[in-house]
Parts: sequence; C-alpha cells; structure tokens
Amino acid sequence: MGAVELGAPPRWSEEPAAPPAGWPPQFLPPAETPAETTTRLRPVRTRSPFRTAAAAVCVVLGLGLIGGAATGSWLISDSSADPAAHSTYNVGRAAWHSVPVDTLFPRTLKGDGAGPGGSDRVWTRLAVAPDSGCATALDPLLLKTVRPAGCARLLRATYTDATSSSVTTVGLLFTEGDTEAMRALSTRFTGQHLDARTDLMPRAYPVKGTPAAGFGDKQRASWSVQVLTEVPVVVFAVSGFADGRAVTAPQPAAEAMARNATTAAAQAGLGHEAKGLAGLVERGLRRAVTERTEKPE
Repeated sequence: MGAVELGAPPRWSEEPAAPPAGWPPQFLPPAETPAETTTRLRPVRTRSPFRTAAAAVCVVLGLGLIGGAATGSWLISDSSADPAAHSTYNVGRAAWHSVPVDTLFPRTLKGDGAGPGGSDRVWTRLAVAPDSGCATALDPLLLKTVRPAGCARLLRATYTDATSSSVTTVGLLFTEGDTEAMRALSTRFTGQHLDARTDLMPRAYPVKGTPAAGFGDKQRASWSVQVLTEVPVVVFAVSGFADGRAVTAPQPAAEAMARNATTAAAQAGLGHEAKGLAGLVERGLRRAVTERTEKPE
C-alpha cells in the first residue's frame, strides 16, 4: 500500500467532519484499511407484547431442556465413580482390537526366574488363534461361570519353551462387565476355589506342523485362571507336554508349583509354564492399557 502523507484526509466513503479547533492534523490516523461502506440503519420497530411473551417462553423452554439434559446425565453417571477407572475399563475392553497382536502376545517372552527353582525361561510363540467368541474356546462349564460378566472377545496364542518339550496356550477373555461385575466374578473364583477345578480348565489351542500339533483336551496338564478387576479381562493359560501324551491327573498351577508336588506335570515344571506365561501376558496387557489411558490416541 502506498504511503499516505500526514494530514491527508482518510479515505472513508463519506467525507469526514472537519477536525475540531486545535486538533493537530499530523495525528490524524493514516488510511491503512480499504474504504468501508456504511449502511443506513433501519428504524427498529417497537416489539409487540405478543412477540415478547413468545420469546420469553422459548427462553424458559430452552433452559428447561438444557437443565433436564444435565440432570439426566448426572443421574445416569455415577458421581462416586473414579473417572480414571472408567477410562481404564473402556480402554481395556477395546484392547483386543486397538493393541497390536505382537504387544498382547509377543513373539518371544522371557521369564527371568519363572521356572522351577528360580530358573529362567524363554518361550517362543507358535501361532495366534483368530479372535473369536467364547462358545468354542471354553469348556461349557467355564463358559457358564464367566457368563455373568459377558464375553466380548477371546484371544489366544500358543507358545513352546526353549527345548520344545512343553507347550502352553495363553488366553485373554475380554468381558462386557463393569467394575462391579468383575469384582463379583473375582470374588467367586477366589472364594469357591474355581481356579482349581479340573472341570473349569481352559481349552488348548493346537497348531498344526508345530510341537503343539497334538495339544488337545486330553493333553492339558496344568493351568492358571486369573480374573482381573482393574480391567475387564480374564487371563488364563494351560500347559501340556509337546509329545502329545495324555495326562490323567492335571493339576492347577499353584499345586503343581508346590515343593512337595510329585506328579509328572509338577516334575516337568508345567505349573511354572502356565503361571509364568499368564503373568507375562497379563503384565503386557496392563502396560499397554496404562499407556493408552494416560496418553489417549
């Protein structure tokens, strides 16, 4: 824009009035904006009483609707609930499709001190099962037991140890339950010792062409089931021998890990396999949920 001499009249659409006496012309503002176009203001008609009353009614109705909506949201939400816990449950429930499979079930898992006598363990993933519902992946009685919390999705993967002598299926059952439902399920499992019942063992996931090819119901030797309450997930693991031998007396991991346990599963450390793998997968899930809760995508 070209320079404007001081004292030059501003370029308005209408000629401005002469400056008052004594006004220094050098302080008149330069024309730095395009000329404006003024519009003659229309006279405002006097508002009729009817229109005034109608406007008042609209305001009252609008405030009523806003207040009603706010009140409804207060009634629906639990004011005593922890927002962080609510967010954690939402993130945890969605983790089956929002967290990469290699994060939930890493290709290799290292369990420092996870074996018998505090020995180290290394497990290699053989395959991940397609995500599914619970009807075909759980025994009927176990499915009935977790049904109060609902089954949203089930993910499973099968691992083998470094010597390929044992195989273990690890599972993450994502439920539809809220905090109350998960706490009730956890209390029931603990109080009734449901995690120690052989008729509530999780099912194995066999993988063709691998050491887990013959890993079926009869090959299950030891298992672990843990109901989480911080996130709506049930974590389980079931282990067996890689040679496909049938096991007539399977033991829950806690019993198979006892010092005086003498069964074949205990001597082979299959209780440690189930407990160790389930613990590592659980910690990985918690870490992923925590990261996504604190830093939502």
